[in-house]
Amino acid sequence: MTSGAGPQAVGARVPVHAPVPVDGRAPVDALLAGWHALHVRGALREARAHFDVAHRRAEQAGDGVAMVRAAIGLGGVWVHEHRGAAEAALVRRRQRQGLALAPLGSPEHLELRLRLAAEDDYAASRSDRIMALLPQARRAGDPRVLVSALSLAHHCLLAPDDAATRRALAEEMLEAATASDRPGDLTMAMLWRVVDRFLDGDLHAERALADLDHRLQRHPHLAAEFVVAALQVMLAVRAGRLAEAEGLAAACAARGEAAGDLDAAGWFAAHLIAVRWYQGRIAEVVPQLDAQVHSPAQSAVDSSAFGALAVAAASTGDQGRAALALSRLGGGDLRALPRSSSWSVSVYGAVEAAVLLGSASTARTAYDLLLPFADRPLMLSLAVTCFGSVEHALGLAALGMDRPDLAVRHLRAAVRADLALGHRPAAVHARHRLGEALARSHDRRERDEGASEHARALAEAAAGGWGLPSPLRGGPPSGTREVVRVQAPADGIVLVRHGGRWTLQWGGRAVEVDHGIGMLYLAVLLARPGQEIPAVDLAAGQSGDREVRADAVQGRTQAVVDDEALRTYRRRLAAIEAELGDAEDRHDAGRVAALTAERDWIGAELDAATGPGRRRRAFAGNAERARIAVGKAVRRALARIAEADPVIGEELRRCIHTGASCCYRPPTSVRLGPRTPGPG
Repeated sequence: MTSGAGPQAVGARVPVHAPVPVDGRAPVDALLAGWHALHVRGALREARAHFDVAHRRAEQAGDGVAMVRAAIGLGGVWVHEHRGAAEAALVRRRQRQGLALAPLGSPEHLELRLRLAAEDDYAASRSDRIMALLPQARRAGDPRVLVSALSLAHHCLLAPDDAATRRALAEEMLEAATASDRPGDLTMAMLWRVVDRFLDGDLHAERALADLDHRLQRHPHLAAEFVVAALQVMLAVRAGRLAEAEGLAAACAARGEAAGDLDAAGWFAAHLIAVRWYQGRIAEVVPQLDAQVHSPAQSAVDSSAFGALAVAAASTGDQGRAALALSRLGGGDLRALPRSSSWSVSVYGAVEAAVLLGSASTARTAYDLLLPFADRPLMLSLAVTCFGSVEHALGLAALGMDRPDLAVRHLRAAVRADLALGHRPAAVHARHRLGEALARSHDRRERDEGASEHARALAEAAAGGWGLPSPLRGGPPSGTREVVRVQAPADGIVLVRHGGRWTLQWGGRAVEVDHGIGMLYLAVLLARPGQEIPAVDLAAGQSGDREVRADAVQGRTQAVVDDEALRTYRRRLAAIEAELGDAEDRHDAGRVAALTAERDWIGAELDAATGPGRRRRAFAGNAERARIAVGKAVRRALARIAEADPVIGEELRRCIHTGASCCYRPPTSVRLGPRTPGPG
């Protein structure tokens, strides 16, 4: 292959999955079809099929030139496009064979050297081999070779350390692509430019995305369109439109499958994890993560699934599984974790899991690793998911190190950075953690500020339909209270959450009860005295299920909980029984009490969700589902309060009204002292 005009746009009508028979004809037709599929349409699977056929035809015909061209085309547009061991070995053998056949010093010889160097570098999370070849690509005088070299090098430089080099390569690639005869080259250069801006936290990255989208409307390119669709999912999550993001994620996966991109399934899983994380439903994806961590479709240098599994398992209290997943990150040493495009998100997952597990040493290591990148967002792969600012991870790690003062500094910065990014759920998470950090202060004013921050986070999460992360291990210093503080100004009822317990204060009385979903509903109602809140909105506020309203309107019949949730509950019950036996043998009264409370809570949830024989119970529609579920949860909470203090319990029973709409209606007169319950 020589520089100059490339093949004409032929083969455009070949269907993506159409088989191309191997016969004795010249391989040129398959080569031209592969060229058009790869460099014009971005149809990766179709291009691989055509180049495979071309190579086999060329071997049969003894056509060395065609074998070289097919070997180059088989590499595709990305690095590491071939994930299966057998397929990757076959392509690598063909590329080495092509290297031996191509004339030394020819553009084809250089392209194959570049491809082999990039594949080796990517697998080892390095870039020195491909970077060493860039000067030769620049001297070659062929814009196609230079564009390929720059794109391959860029793909090997996606770690946070490489930001400056990566941006320079993308700008150089953009200029070189304007001289190339391959339409896809300019599209790919613009795509890398967009990815860089998002990875670097550029607040104007969406302008570059709009520019690329305009080009794709005029020059469709399946591979680039898949990445753009993934970025749109990420932006929907940032905006807090989680139900919409889930729908976009499914559409994005379909685009990836149509393009033949092997990251289609992995990116869909990453999108779903982000949605479930901000819905407060991360436990639901544990079975999927268990399978994903061992999927051959995963990138060779991507460890983020282990980080996600560690967080999800720790959030459910499955410490054994969480600790095992955490140990798979860098072989138990985060410093050994490959510096790849998933590095920062993997370390963030380690932070969340380590703090929930109480591993101060892991939190300290993660803090040191992330500190140089405090001004960056936590991004996965080509910016397809975002978990807010690195400042959030640093603040959380500081809490895990028992440095609340340091945590406050980072978490304040995280709230500002997340709001600047437009990541509303992440900003609420950061505010939630800031409240926990301030609650650990010995300064009363900071503790009061922490209560205010936590109350605001709770209200914003409820309004947005987002969940909040699990409470952290440990608590405030002795004699302090922490976390969620909700005050109903009409009559002075104060509700404060500290870890797994809630304190209610009213009329000089105080009572503590265990945490439960009903207590969260009460907190929202008490924060909005006199306001009618539909049960479907209360349920959506705690579960993130924004579709509940549409289902209620359309009268769909749905189960109270789905099959996967029932299986998760039942697995956890079995695990609790085993753990209870161990705790009783060790005479660990605290652990026995905690496990018993969790077992009783899950049992209550199953009783509410199932009928005789614990078969799934269905409601006539989600409005009815929400009315019954919210009503039961609130009544269970009121019963626990009344059992602990009949006076406060009776006061709340008089003022809390449930049904299709729920409301806290405080009495018209303020009573500040204790009183005996009177007739309703």
